[in-house]
Amino acid sequence: MLVEEIQHWGEAAFGPPASADAIQACEARLGEGLPDHLRQLLAETNGIEVEYGLGLLWSTQRIADDNVHFRNDDSFRKLYMPFSGLVFFADAGNGDQFAVSLSGTHDVYVWNHEDDSRKWVAPTVMRYLENWMTGTLTI
Repeated sequence: MLVEEIQHWGEAAFGPPASADAIQACEARLGEGLPDHLRQLLAETNGIEVEYGLGLLWSTQRIADDNVHFRNDDSFRKLYMPFSGLVFFADAGNGDQFAVSLSGTHDVYVWNHEDDSRKWVAPTVMRYLENWMTGTLTI
């Protein structure tokens, strides 16, 4: 259902669905649950890539790996505010990362890796995908 909607917004390569075990393993490594709308999307496609291999949605493995790295890397701790309350799930191709908030309405933010700012970009992961794929969202 969600993948069919995304296909209307442009060309993309979709991974196979993430298993319930893969989603649970990701959440276990993060130490917190993913928002329902992100879980539903991952259950349909374990990653979305567009031109040049840009990952609009990472796999459960990459979500876990990158977030664990960001949260535990000593150099990141010295340079950046804590990433608690956010789960990174995609990158903009320029070093900036997209994250979903784990609290409230689970809005999507872009984290600027140069100045450590976090800017609201969309109310849901699906809206982020639509806006990015249709060119409404640019970084």
